[in-house]
Amino acid sequence: MGKKKKLIPIILFALLSFACVYIVTPAELRTTPTPSGSKGWGAMVTNLGKSDAGDLHIDLALRNDTQDWSAMQAATDHPAVLKDNAGKTTNCATVFVGTGGHRLAPGFQMRGYTAGTKAAPKTQPLYVECKGAVAAPGMKLTFEYSYVTGYFNYYVTSATTNAKMELDLDQVVSDLKYPLAESVEGLIQKPGDKIVAINSCTLTLTDVKRTDTGLEFAWQTENPGASPTYVHIGNPPVIGQDGIIYGLYESPTLADAPITLPGQKADWTTTVAVPKDVTGLYILLSVEEKQQKNFWNHVIDITDK
Repeated sequence: MGKKKKLIPIILFALLSFACVYIVTPAELRTTPTPSGSKGWGAMVTNLGKSDAGDLHIDLALRNDTQDWSAMQAATDHPAVLKDNAGKTTNCATVFVGTGGHRLAPGFQMRGYTAGTKAAPKTQPLYVECKGAVAAPGMKLTFEYSYVTGYFNYYVTSATTNAKMELDLDQVVSDLKYPLAESVEGLIQKPGDKIVAINSCTLTLTDVKRTDTGLEFAWQTENPGASPTYVHIGNPPVIGQDGIIYGLYESPTLADAPITLPGQKADWTTTVAVPKDVTGLYILLSVEEKQQKNFWNHVIDITDK
């Protein structure tokens, strides 16, 4: 019995010394403020048409003018409002306007995202439909929306900014270029660049392959520290020249990540479904950095794939 008691401290010490170590999240962590120069989000009417039921169908594109990474969503508790040049209003109950939960890079623009489920994903274009309405000169569309900016912290709710957008339906833009609307200095990284992650580990995109269903990314972490570490990145989505974010949104905390042992490297892959004809792609990457379950965003240029 005495020998067993002596073994217990030894076993506990071995387990604790091999346990993964995270930087402790400080109690004073607070939400990221919206940048002072932010213009919120912008939207452009890209087409006016009719739905299958004969109602006015308004295709839209979104542009991130917040000067930071941001996720945006039109209000779901009340409709968009269409106003004609005589002041008559029509409620538009069908509103698909948002980023699908994803944070989009500043200066980027989009026109749709992956929705549905993992088993049955679908592409959701951005649009509004107004029942009984017919397109006419002088119409304006108004809707309320909310957005968050900055990094994602699992433990802290992001501060939400509420805003309103008014669009002139006479101004239809049909020649938008996706996804980069405005270049932001230092934003875009290249494959092979080392990204400093949690506990001073580095993360590198080492390879990109086209598959029958989309893309496969090869990732590698290197741990210079003395303790085993996990570096979570979720399952990164992409956006290309068609303006669609491919990859169903889920918290980056949910996907598994391999353990990186002290002084060693770890390798793994992620995949994303993308049509073969979609090119000009960028990865929208969230990396666990600085503190546990605290995710900062990066853009990786894979436009040559």
